[in-house]
Amino acid sequence: MPFPGGLWWLVCCRQGFTLLRRDYGEPDKEPDGEAEEESSFELRSKGAQGPLQLSLTQPVRTSSGSERSLPVSEEMRSLITEKGPGPGPVEEDPDAIVKGWLQREARGGVKGPWIRPRKYWFVLTQDSLDYYSGSEVGARRLGTLVLTSLCSVQWPDKQTYKETGYWSVTVFGRKHCYRLYTEHLNEAVHWVCAVQKVIHSKAPVQTPTQLLMHDIEENRGSPEILEQIYRCNPVLRYTSSPLYAPLLPFPYGSSDQSAPGPHGYMTLRDEAVKLFNSLQQLESERDPVPLIQGVLQTCLDLQPLVDEIYCQLVKQTTEPPAPGGPGNLRYWQLLTCMSCTFLPSPPVLRYLRFHLGRTEREFPGSEMAEYGRFIAAALDKTQVRECVPSLDEIVVLIQRQDMLCTVHCPGTSACTVAISSHTTAEEVARELVARLGLSQSPNVFALYEQSRHHERPVGRATLVADVLTRFENLAGEETTQDSTWRLCFKHYGFLDTENVPRDSVEFTLLFEQAHEMVIRGYVPTSEDTLQSLAALRLQSLNSDFSTHAPVPRPEELFPVHALHSRLRASCQGPPRCPGARLCAGLLAGALPWGHSLAKQQAEQDQKLRGRLREEGASVMAAIVDRWKLLQGMGRAEAMAAYLALVREWPGFGSTLFDVDFHTSPEGSCPQRLWLGVGAKAVSLYKPGEAEPFDSFCYGRISSFGVSDSSTFHLSVGDRDLLFECSRVDEIAQLLHTYLTSLGTRQTPPREELADGCRPGDSLDSGLPPPQQRLCPASAPWRGQPSAGSFPI
Repeated sequence: MPFPGGLWWLVCCRQGFTLLRRDYGEPDKEPDGEAEEESSFELRSKGAQGPLQLSLTQPVRTSSGSERSLPVSEEMRSLITEKGPGPGPVEEDPDAIVKGWLQREARGGVKGPWIRPRKYWFVLTQDSLDYYSGSEVGARRLGTLVLTSLCSVQWPDKQTYKETGYWSVTVFGRKHCYRLYTEHLNEAVHWVCAVQKVIHSKAPVQTPTQLLMHDIEENRGSPEILEQIYRCNPVLRYTSSPLYAPLLPFPYGSSDQSAPGPHGYMTLRDEAVKLFNSLQQLESERDPVPLIQGVLQTCLDLQPLVDEIYCQLVKQTTEPPAPGGPGNLRYWQLLTCMSCTFLPSPPVLRYLRFHLGRTEREFPGSEMAEYGRFIAAALDKTQVRECVPSLDEIVVLIQRQDMLCTVHCPGTSACTVAISSHTTAEEVARELVARLGLSQSPNVFALYEQSRHHERPVGRATLVADVLTRFENLAGEETTQDSTWRLCFKHYGFLDTENVPRDSVEFTLLFEQAHEMVIRGYVPTSEDTLQSLAALRLQSLNSDFSTHAPVPRPEELFPVHALHSRLRASCQGPPRCPGARLCAGLLAGALPWGHSLAKQQAEQDQKLRGRLREEGASVMAAIVDRWKLLQGMGRAEAMAAYLALVREWPGFGSTLFDVDFHTSPEGSCPQRLWLGVGAKAVSLYKPGEAEPFDSFCYGRISSFGVSDSSTFHLSVGDRDLLFECSRVDEIAQLLHTYLTSLGTRQTPPREELADGCRPGDSLDSGLPPPQQRLCPASAPWRGQPSAGSFPI
């Protein structure tokens, strides 16, 4: 009697699944469905086998007879200790390390505290964790979890205990995990420690890819053997099928499965397989740049995956079906971006360099060979990146070109500098110093990250590509109000401001930076002087007065804080009753009085804005009147007059930092001050006052340094001064730079200065001159002690 059609379909599907499982080398499950074995294509114990057989295969859906995996029974002899046929005695097992009753959750997981797990007898041996139906002799073994060096165990946590009333122990294996429960914490800890000790005692395991990499390294001089290795091992060659296991070993599970990984990542093994799928999508992607950046970002977040992606890319660029085709070149483009972002481990790096040389020998003059030479050169210069390449950087990398970087210079047009992924801020600054003719200047220059309200110097070793990526990320954040960032080249330290030629570019830079200090309120002077400075600024911008000349906004000519001070002085009324604020607060919580007070506050704010506009108009009128008096003054003359007025403040040339000053480590209330770091001394100012109330020349300073992320300490004789500031690193770097120049002027050859010291480190008492007791910075430009230095 013929079978119904549906039954035939079921029989055929079941037979097909069985054949597929055998092709993969997966072991048939035991009747209870809990046995775990290691597939031949995945792992081998290091040192547990003879010479590598050239028959290891990539786990693909189709396989020929010559590429079939090793028999599972042969593989298991090196991984699992045979326990004999059938269930063995439990109580008399001499290999047992720990044994006892534990509860295991039902399939599907514990759904709630009312569902009790089932209790089994667990036995831990040196090779596996087994569980049985009972503790008596002859009990049936229900499951086995093979323990290798890649297994992991999760410690019990209080949250699970609060939810279920049990302490949970989770042991992760290759195919599944055991979630075990006990009511006693000490018992859970005992099992965790025992399982972890067994895992640590296991020999490291290696994947076929690692073993073949070692064979390739040993047979580099034998072309015949190398060709045989590549021909007999599809794991090394391109595949269009998905990857079912990583090419490199990763631990099973994770250290904390209850908490999601960074950015929602899964385990490393799962992410490695997902990344291979992303790599295969590159072949047909119309715009590969976002996908490339996504792969790079995953590698940056999960650093152990860097070697895995390199191995996957080498595999997909080895013997592809269409060498040099669009799909094949996508892999080379991603490999190019990887080489400019991450350095692989030494074994993978040697394997990668061998692959690049092999490709160039097989396809000389091809696009693949060009990518290979570019990648080899990049690997020699790649440093640790803070950010993945920006979209613009990826576009130029896949074209093997340099990137154009725009650097703004105050008072002059912006400069365009060609950079690579390895160009540092020091290299850009050197080029700008040479291009702008500043090589003979004694002053110090640097690159700055600059926005409308913030500014910070860029370290000399910082990669400019990372800075540009940060700018791109900040621009993409909608919540960021201050998202327009740019690179700026300007003075970092003022060693000589008197002898700058008026017709030089540096004089323009000095003028522009002095104007920035005035606008930010860091040049304490009278309102009359500020109006004169604003008029000179207009004269330098527009020459003589004209009704058609463009006039900048008031806040670009006159410091806003001075305008507010003028408004407060004009609006100051009789003192208010001490209890008025308390009464207002009490009334604000009641209705309708609260609504009335809010309305009154809004009206006052509107009135204040109106008065501010009136005062601004009054100040601008006074500035324009002074501007008219400068008829006939040239631009250079106006700039010189501007700088002459600013130099009347004795602190000109110092960099001011807003700090909270502690008179002692146990000081109760810090004092808000300006800390001025100059070329000859460190001074303390009260905000807005022109004269410092204390000053320390560098000969009196015995040590300085950064205590933590916001505390800077300065030792002067027997005094220890503590300052709190968000820019403590910048203070230390600036002091270090001035001390370097001080040591340069007092020590004839630059090469005799101490190298390798960090800001804040003090030297031993072996140096007799007191001013050299602080560690000078290593020479940025050896042989040119007076030519534009750079911050450390």
